[in-house]
Amino acid sequence: MTSDLEVPVRGHAALDQAIDLLRGARVAVLTGAGVSTDSGIPDYRGEGAPVRTPMTFQAFLASEAARKRYWAGSHLGWRAFGAARPNTGHRALALLEAAGVVGGLVTQNVDGLHRRAGSRHVVELHGGMDRVLCLTCGQQFARQAVADRLAALNPRIELDGEFAVNPDGDVDVDDAASLIVPDCTVCGGILKPDVVFFGEFVPPEVFEAAASVVRGSDVLLVAGSSLVVNSGMRLIELARRRHLPIVVVNRGITRGDSRAAVKVDAGTSETLAAFAAALAS
Repeated sequence: MTSDLEVPVRGHAALDQAIDLLRGARVAVLTGAGVSTDSGIPDYRGEGAPVRTPMTFQAFLASEAARKRYWAGSHLGWRAFGAARPNTGHRALALLEAAGVVGGLVTQNVDGLHRRAGSRHVVELHGGMDRVLCLTCGQQFARQAVADRLAALNPRIELDGEFAVNPDGDVDVDDAASLIVPDCTVCGGILKPDVVFFGEFVPPEVFEAAASVVRGSDVLLVAGSSLVVNSGMRLIELARRRHLPIVVVNRGITRGDSRAAVKVDAGTSETLAAFAAALAS
């Protein structure tokens, strides 16, 4: 199998150790925000990341004003966030899955870029911004359909402008009091992007699907995650209890470094491309 991925020259000791450990193994992958930074989506916790106070689930439920503020920012962010394209790292992981190396992928990201890159067995631990859910009846909608309704109800929101998109796909908006937020066309209920907000728990069935990916593997590869979020660390602990070797690829320190058999302190795009070149041919 060949690829047009741009691959760095081998010779980095940790990179070579990681490739040797992954060779011949069935690999589970856990990815975080660092995998998507080369697609133009910023990292919450990377060097230079701004301090943020994201919307909590409790605030979203309790206040119509909070929901208006959230939907205004989320709609503006969706235009850029939804236009992001898979990068070299996403494509490398899809190639590794197609070659039978990666048995399943769990992502903490909500950008949908792994699916768009061609990965098929993907568990989106925190949901996906391209879907919208009714909190009353459970009906699911395509995000673009809801975006079209919101734009029709609020024509001024589509005026051109430059916005800095946050990692969860929204932008900071000062005044959204006049915004008209679409409701569920089935029951009139409150709509919310199908993502796990701060203050929410990962649905048990979603975490079980992620755990199943780890249990069915020989090695766990963590890419682009600082592992600050507890759901990621729970998967690390599951791998550790099953005595699975753990490979961590991330620039800078992560909570999983002490548990890693190999730590590659490097960018995810070039490192995953090197893995694909070595293991998917």
